[in-house]
Amino acid sequence: MTRRVVVTGMGMISPLGHNVAQTWDNIVAGKSGVGPITRFDTERFSVKIAAEVKDWDPAQFMPAKEARRRDAYQQFIAVAARECVADGNFAVDADAPGRTGVIIGSAVGGVSAYYDEAMMIFQTGDPRRITPFGIPMFMVNGGSDNVAIEIGAMGPSYTPVSACATGADCIGVAFDLIRLGRLDQALAGAGEAPIFPIGIAAFDRTGACSRENADPQHSPRPFAKDRPGLVFSEGAGVVALEALEHAKARGAHIYGEIIGYGSNSDAFHITAPQPDGSGAAAAIRMALNDAALNGDGLDYINAHGTGTGLNDGMETKAVKTVLGARAYDVPMSSTKSMTGHAMGATAAMEAIFSLLSIRDNVAPPTINLDEPDPECDLDYVPGSARQMPISTVMSNSFGFGGHNVSLIFRRFAD
Repeated sequence: MTRRVVVTGMGMISPLGHNVAQTWDNIVAGKSGVGPITRFDTERFSVKIAAEVKDWDPAQFMPAKEARRRDAYQQFIAVAARECVADGNFAVDADAPGRTGVIIGSAVGGVSAYYDEAMMIFQTGDPRRITPFGIPMFMVNGGSDNVAIEIGAMGPSYTPVSACATGADCIGVAFDLIRLGRLDQALAGAGEAPIFPIGIAAFDRTGACSRENADPQHSPRPFAKDRPGLVFSEGAGVVALEALEHAKARGAHIYGEIIGYGSNSDAFHITAPQPDGSGAAAAIRMALNDAALNGDGLDYINAHGTGTGLNDGMETKAVKTVLGARAYDVPMSSTKSMTGHAMGATAAMEAIFSLLSIRDNVAPPTINLDEPDPECDLDYVPGSARQMPISTVMSNSFGFGGHNVSLIFRRFAD
């Protein structure tokens, strides 16, 4: 059995807003979410900037006791999932709770809570002071499981982990489970809260982070000749996926249809992508074949676009490999130029941006792109958003370990 799968709800918390609408308005306006790090003292750090969720007070969204028992990434997932449920009028069938799944992942899980508890032990030497909620806070699957418990979903609740491609793989896995008939509906996406000392220091040691601390909003600069590296971010994105017949039976609003999913591995290097883009090209081709499309069927590409030396040229090569001359006619922008890079969560956010691009017929901009790298010679929608007809969008996501994922969304037509 192969069923059509549609998107009926969205939720998000990001450096550009506490919900989907606020975030999307700022994306279309070309606003940056980057600023000085406030999560910890950066005096001894080379990297002092990140794209933090602004004015974050979990007590505004959940009881204080609940907030204390959850890592920040789980708090973000809870907020995004609740918005998604409300937006899509999403509910678990009390007579068949096993037909609803929750596939909401994270690349690194509760690392900030783990760090806080480890520091407490180092400083006090007393292991008895560890919170009894430590394990649930640390678990990579904790965010997904909390959502499943909250809504009563008794179908699969697990978290595929593929580094910065996690959110896309979670959506792709949920798509597969529904179209193959194992589920009728699912919440899918990812959340991250990696802005803590080890996260920033470790990524900086790879040479991947921007150190342009004096001018935060001019970083990152995807596809630019002088790109200084990525900017860490945080937040969550969650979508509601349903079998078409299930959505129609309950009269759900449909944002769009997911029609293609490609996922593979470079098997090349633990942190570097295959330089010629062949692995990414294979994932793109896989998604197009899954969607029964060729390159002529794409109107816009939401790029992975991290603003690093290794990623941007590789992704450009991959798109040109698959689309050929058509690649020059398909706008491809990086919304990470505004949101920063929230690891696995960004892929879920970008799936939402892809669907909103279809809804509003607008290609978001790549900001800060004043002088492109000569190797990056495609149409990256520099500077400002572009109104244009958009019916089909591909979203690319890549991750450490060689993960390559492409998702394809289409305007819904009955």
